[in-house]
Amino acid sequence: MSGTQRVVVDVPVRACDVGGWTDTWFAGSSRVCSLAVGPAVSVAVTATDGDGEVIVVAPDLDARFAVTDAPPEHRLLAAAVAEAGGASAGRRLEIDITSAVPPATSLGTSAAVCVGVIAALDAVRTGAIRPPGDLAAAAHRVESVRIGRQSGVQDQQAAAHGGANLIDVDYPSATVTPIDLAPDVRAKLDDRLLHVAYGGGHDSSAVHEQVIAELEVEGAAATRLERLRLLAGEAHRALAAGDLEAYGRTLTAATEAQADLHHALVSADARAVIDLARNLGSLGWKVNGAAGSSGSLSVLCRSGAARRRLAQQVRDAGHLPLALLLSDAGARTR
Repeated sequence: MSGTQRVVVDVPVRACDVGGWTDTWFAGSSRVCSLAVGPAVSVAVTATDGDGEVIVVAPDLDARFAVTDAPPEHRLLAAAVAEAGGASAGRRLEIDITSAVPPATSLGTSAAVCVGVIAALDAVRTGAIRPPGDLAAAAHRVESVRIGRQSGVQDQQAAAHGGANLIDVDYPSATVTPIDLAPDVRAKLDDRLLHVAYGGGHDSSAVHEQVIAELEVEGAAATRLERLRLLAGEAHRALAAGDLEAYGRTLTAATEAQADLHHALVSADARAVIDLARNLGSLGWKVNGAAGSSGSLSVLCRSGAARRRLAQQVRDAGHLPLALLLSDAGARTR
């Protein structure tokens, strides 16, 4: 194909991941119940006649580079391009990546970016995006194989599939079961869920490596992991039944189970936001993702009015409420 071609792919991120930390190589089999939320990541690919050069532009990171000369801090993006098939002979590709979610929020943004890059390059080359399961698996290979990061599989699955899901994992494979939310339940979740970014982007990798080392020794049957797996099932049942009181209790229990992995996974900033949420009678709260000294907390408030009050209080305390709603779709072209 000659001439100019442009596609834009939007991708959600993951929140309220009950069962997180079990979707990893050291846990073996697991389950996670999570919600896909957005707007989050957008990837635009413009293809023109050219010499096969691939340029990545990421204004949120103040970055512009050719994938053949990617700086070390952006090797994830170059690896995603390679996983998608690399350069196209006779075509110049410019990949523009933007995110409405700030860095270091533990919402799976890097996984969403990988999903978006692969999906957008699929759409340019073939006119269609590969099936969600294949897309998630490819994005996971980018992180776990191509650049050798510790990476669970839930973030890629949420980004590729969208919606509310129960994700059963036999690492690295996953089976995604959509949760059919009743319309009134979906509306209440959008009205009452507040996602808050906190902390200053500090590196928590040392804590994460310590947790991984301990769980590797304890093995896949570790009591702490099994508790998280069971809570994922409880969250699934509560959402399917539309029981938001029970869902809120499960979110809180999952946060405390995460703190049992290491106290630093639920930081002082997270605890401060939790105190504000508790004082307003919130139904529950979940520290998202691997967590640590920076990240995000999802709070299920008792009402929309309570959500608005909490948003103002966390803003006054120096934290950032995020404008995220449930996303029914995973990676999709506009």
